[in-house]
Amino acid sequence: MRRSRKVKILATIGPASSSEEMLKKLFEAGADVFRINMSHTDHELMRTLVGRIRNVEKAVGRPIGILADLQGPKLRVGKFANGKEVLKPGQTFTLDDNPESGTSTRVYLPHPEILSSVEAGHRLLIDDGKLELKAVKSNGKAIVCTVVAGTTISDKKGVSLPDTDLPVGALTEKDRKDLDAVLTTGVDWIALSFVQRPEDLAEARKIARGRALIMAKIEKPQAVARLAEIIDLSDALMVARGDLGVEMPLEAVPGIQKQITRAARRAGKPVVVATQMLESMITAPVPTRAEVSDVSIAVFEGADAIMLSAESAAGAYPVEAVAMMNRIATKVETDPTYAGIINAQRSQPEATGADAISLAAREIAETLKLSAIITYTASGTTGLRAARERPQVPIVALSPIVNTARRLSLLWGTHCVVSPDAIDLDDMVDRACRIALDEGFGKPGDRVIVTAGVPLRTPGSTNMLRIAYIGSEAQASR
Repeated sequence: MRRSRKVKILATIGPASSSEEMLKKLFEAGADVFRINMSHTDHELMRTLVGRIRNVEKAVGRPIGILADLQGPKLRVGKFANGKEVLKPGQTFTLDDNPESGTSTRVYLPHPEILSSVEAGHRLLIDDGKLELKAVKSNGKAIVCTVVAGTTISDKKGVSLPDTDLPVGALTEKDRKDLDAVLTTGVDWIALSFVQRPEDLAEARKIARGRALIMAKIEKPQAVARLAEIIDLSDALMVARGDLGVEMPLEAVPGIQKQITRAARRAGKPVVVATQMLESMITAPVPTRAEVSDVSIAVFEGADAIMLSAESAAGAYPVEAVAMMNRIATKVETDPTYAGIINAQRSQPEATGADAISLAAREIAETLKLSAIITYTASGTTGLRAARERPQVPIVALSPIVNTARRLSLLWGTHCVVSPDAIDLDDMVDRACRIALDEGFGKPGDRVIVTAGVPLRTPGSTNMLRIAYIGSEAQASR
């Protein structure tokens, strides 16, 4: 099954979409990668979902990526004697280490790392920013605050700290257990929540040991401030606009989205734009015009993937939401302004053989109007460099390693095929032409460009490109 668009669609699995039948419908509607949210999924269910996705993969004959999204540290206040309290702007309210039930003047905060890190002047946002507090003083045991905006606080509401750099890593004990579990099932991507600093990626990398790639979710101001360093240590980025919009001014989020998208592309790292893209389709069969524009902007920006959250996980119209996202993306990519916008964002390649070959392949393919760029890749690096160029022609990534093909299913413009390794150079070119024909990327007489590393089976050695004709013998061998 060949997609008619280049941007990929990432669909979250949940109660509305966890059956094998529904997963297949979502794939057929346009989903390329499935996200398992470990905040709401135990290990037994996770293993069941992975098994169902792999069954769908066998049925459709296409590699499908799986992203396991770790919960990350969830910071919450304690409980109140009355369940909730009404506060007034300007009043004093304290968060402390006293485990007794909260009142109208104080509440338990079971996070000593917050109590010891917040300083006077720092903001504390409760319940996704519905209540804003400002610290007046802190002594390590209690934070005395002034209520700035909002009126209500209730049991177990979340706490966001846009001004505070917490001395804790991105992995909690639950995350470590979840990470061990998902790695044994063979997921392809791990999304790390609430990354603050590049060091937060180190522990996940050490545990993963290459068994899955690491995606850093950018949802805190501290991560935005150190974006370049985080990009260097991550395999991909997610613009997690929900929490980002809580911890930073809402009006700043669109610009930050563009910054992250373009920085990731310059680095040749995939980037996913996520959260509330078609939010109204949780309850309605069609999105708002503003949501359509929001999805379109991400596609125009050249994001590798766009993501559905509750729309596909718990909404009333999961298949319709995926189909709508597919239609929006397809329409944008045929818009006469699309190619010009994508080309204008292109940056200079790095001074490496792989980058030079990828640049040359794109320029030759577009100049000669070739049918496809076909790249052999074992580790996936060659595919990443080809996608970084955002060519107008399709990219066909051939890999003998199924895990590589699954990982690259997240990558812009890349059609992944699992293919046995070539015997020699001639066999490699013949195989590339045959697959281009089989997969619908050309017909006999069309030309493709093939890139690979010589000698074969040498990771990271992309140093060859060759223009080849799809011959009639390729058709006869189908």
